[in-house]
Amino acid sequence: MSRLPSLRKFFSSDTGFLVLLGLASVLLHTLLNGRYGFHRDELGMLDNARHLAWGYVDYPPFTPFIVRLAYALFGAAPAGLRFFSALAMGTVMVLAGLMGRDLGGKRFAQVLAALASAIAPYALLTGSLFVYATFDYLWWVVAAFMVVRLLKTEDPRWWLGIGVAIGLGMMTKYAMGFFVGGIVVGIVVTKARRFLVSPWLWAGVGFALLIFLPNLIWQVQHDFISLKFLQDIHARDVSIGRGKSYLSEQVWATTNLVTVPLWIAGLFLTLLAPSTKPFRPLAWMYLVPFGLFLYLHGRSYYLTAAYPMLLAAGAVAWEGGLAHLSPGWGRLLRGITWTLIAASGLAFSLIALPLAPVGSELFRKVSDINGELKEQVGWPELVEAVAGVYAKIPEDEKAATGILTGNYGEAGAVNLYGPAYGLPEAISGMNTYWLRGYDDPPPQNLIVIGIEDPAIYSFLKDCGIEGRISNAYNILNEEFLKHSAIYVCRGMRKPWSEIWKYFQDFG
Repeated sequence: MSRLPSLRKFFSSDTGFLVLLGLASVLLHTLLNGRYGFHRDELGMLDNARHLAWGYVDYPPFTPFIVRLAYALFGAAPAGLRFFSALAMGTVMVLAGLMGRDLGGKRFAQVLAALASAIAPYALLTGSLFVYATFDYLWWVVAAFMVVRLLKTEDPRWWLGIGVAIGLGMMTKYAMGFFVGGIVVGIVVTKARRFLVSPWLWAGVGFALLIFLPNLIWQVQHDFISLKFLQDIHARDVSIGRGKSYLSEQVWATTNLVTVPLWIAGLFLTLLAPSTKPFRPLAWMYLVPFGLFLYLHGRSYYLTAAYPMLLAAGAVAWEGGLAHLSPGWGRLLRGITWTLIAASGLAFSLIALPLAPVGSELFRKVSDINGELKEQVGWPELVEAVAGVYAKIPEDEKAATGILTGNYGEAGAVNLYGPAYGLPEAISGMNTYWLRGYDDPPPQNLIVIGIEDPAIYSFLKDCGIEGRISNAYNILNEEFLKHSAIYVCRGMRKPWSEIWKYFQDFG
């Protein structure tokens, strides 16, 4: 009972209120995150989590490790897996508010910074899916918070925390390297360069390198295959124009339309205003990755995590501006601010979160805008269709029959739901599946899904369509639209050792 007054005191404080907001966000996401099924990316990660390693072709090892933990705690449940995503986004809210505090803001600015960070469309989306971009987002914000703490307190021991955040970020997504570039430039070109002589900085660098070292060794052992993957994916994205919307999406996807004035104000204030001169590095921590991604034709969401620090600075500026108005005008504009935050948050939540019932007209409309919703429908039906084809294969042929998939979502679905039907484990040429190879002895007959490339079928004999993939609601996702055919091929034209290299694919 003696702890109750202390808890009341904490939650009535500014920091406690931020924690309550973060917990409310976690609860909201957790309640919604079980409404749909697994996403394609989640299925691939579930499979990788069954094969823990210090590296994977498509991402570093941190996210599959968290998947393994989630699976151990909650089993194969979307809401259980996504709980960690919800927790990450709740943490981002708290850290955004705390950055507002360190930049001089009171409760209004802190809460505004937290909510502004939470209602960005990509932030809402990453809180509702388990993807490595979620934790990349988290580590960028953690690093930014610790840089703010360093600049606020002038205590060089914060370099240790910055180094740990960078190391964990590099073990999550290599895009952290772009943010590191921003931190380096921000420190070097401002008066914060005085921190360069601190031994704590080099201790932080040592921590970052030590954390990242196992993945670096894995990359060396595998001939830096992830670099080849990133080059291939980047070339694909550029060829189909995914970087063309980079600039426009900075105002409606990486941040909410309503919060654009906040982050623009935050950028100019940290870059130019005398009052924020100690925090000048924050502007460069945004401008450097922004410019690099623009030059390299990167995708807009790569920059999402650079905005909470600017939103915090902008929220402090808005609070300061309101303080100079009459009480009446101040109350009115505060009310308008909260109304706009609530309305825009709700509007984008309808698009980004799993709110609409699957199969409803609302679902069809919002999923045309947010295609990630469609990718959470139909995976159990896909495996059921494959099982129906497998059941028709003569018993004396089943032992020599394998399942070959075109992508990691299909392989992950077969390996998750397939054991209930007695299906063999799927193999695939995509990403890390290709490194894991094929069974010994290899299959002589194949059920093939998700592959329409004629070159692949030139290695296989007697192929024919034996089934079709569908879903209960006829949702036009990738599986239903692009490669719904299920092929059965009997025999190989060349030994597996010769043809496997042709199966390698990045996606």
